[in-house]
Amino acid sequence: MTKGKSMLPVRSTIDSVSVSPRDASGPPSTASVADTRLMARVAAGDDSALGALYDQYSPLVYGLAKRVTGSASAAEDITQEVFVYLWDNHERFDASRGTMRAFLGAVAHRRSVDHVRKDTRRQQREDRVSPDPASMGEVIDLGERLATRELARRVRLAVGALPPDQREAVELAYFGGCTFRDVATRLGIPEGTAKSRLRLALGKLSSMLAMEVTSA
Repeated sequence: MTKGKSMLPVRSTIDSVSVSPRDASGPPSTASVADTRLMARVAAGDDSALGALYDQYSPLVYGLAKRVTGSASAAEDITQEVFVYLWDNHERFDASRGTMRAFLGAVAHRRSVDHVRKDTRRQQREDRVSPDPASMGEVIDLGERLATRELARRVRLAVGALPPDQREAVELAYFGGCTFRDVATRLGIPEGTAKSRLRLALGKLSSMLAMEVTSA
């Protein structure tokens, strides 16, 4: 979030998202049954099922994240993180305790609050230390060139560590300049599957690169 940009206050509750457990005495809704079936496919490693959940619930997650953070770019990152979390931690969703809408809403709210707290701490550090841009110009320029080369090396290593199907999709889309449709055609898969593979791949790349930065 850029300095000086207005930020919405952190909400203590999730707007328009109920996080209370579903009444076990009533029959499950059609949506709940469909979500349970999709999660069973996610647990089996079917990324097209995750794509279906993304298509259905990403507007909810994005809208909530944007209201909490006040940032469209942060909301996009959080939306990606939430669905990567769902893929990696599918066993945490329990349909007997609540709906998919409530589950994703709770995860999105928690991630959004964490983002606001981290951004606030970062801003406070920047306010305490304000170097003179003129005197730091040459150092910054050199640092950016070195960082660019190092980042490219890390990205290549991270891409090489992806599962083969996701690596192929990333190489075609981001190194080969292919569209979603081109990727689907080249790999002989539905366009929705190509999109979900790329979403998963980007999420994993983000996590791997973040871990490298943290451990550096």
